[in-house]
Amino acid sequence: MRKVLRTVNRVLLGLTGLVLIGVGGTVLLGGFDLPDKWGFGTPSGGRWTRPDDVLLRDTDRTRWTDRGWWWPVVIAALAVLVLLALWWLLSQLRRHRLREILVDSGDGEGAQLRGRALESVLTAESESLEGVDRARVALTGRRTEPRVRAGLALAPHAEPCAVIARLSSEAVTHARLSAGLKRLPTEVRLRAVKHRAERVS
Repeated sequence: MRKVLRTVNRVLLGLTGLVLIGVGGTVLLGGFDLPDKWGFGTPSGGRWTRPDDVLLRDTDRTRWTDRGWWWPVVIAALAVLVLLALWWLLSQLRRHRLREILVDSGDGEGAQLRGRALESVLTAESESLEGVDRARVALTGRRTEPRVRAGLALAPHAEPCAVIARLSSEAVTHARLSAGLKRLPTEVRLRAVKHRAERVS
């Protein structure tokens, strides 16, 4: 399913790019009057073929403006386009979490380990480390090459270097060995826990 979505995403991006390049190139050709300068013809009655052409002619802009449904439809369509564009942009930036990991069981068949299960174990073991107040762990990457993204909230007395060393040698190593992985790259983000001041009477 993910491969299909990735293919559809690439096709849509490619088509959008081609349309934008085509329209932009046509506007630039007409804006710089390149057909006359370079001596090649353009279709008669075509849009944007001369420097004095406009993107939207008066007849296009005022065709249905006397209809009551025109402006609500235009505003709704533009709002939907903006929301779709934002959703698409966010989907490109978002890192997808792994649903499963392919484990080498040693019998040539292999097994699948749920990503959420390994995330839960990593989170629990990370929070058990001294100096860690809270932890959030997510698995990204591919099924055969997973990656760990961890966010740790450190207590005021915690030593960041010691916490990272123990996370690597304990929680991450245990997860790597249990899943039969040769390597398990890990990205760790640390932040300090801010405790609310309390009045002592």
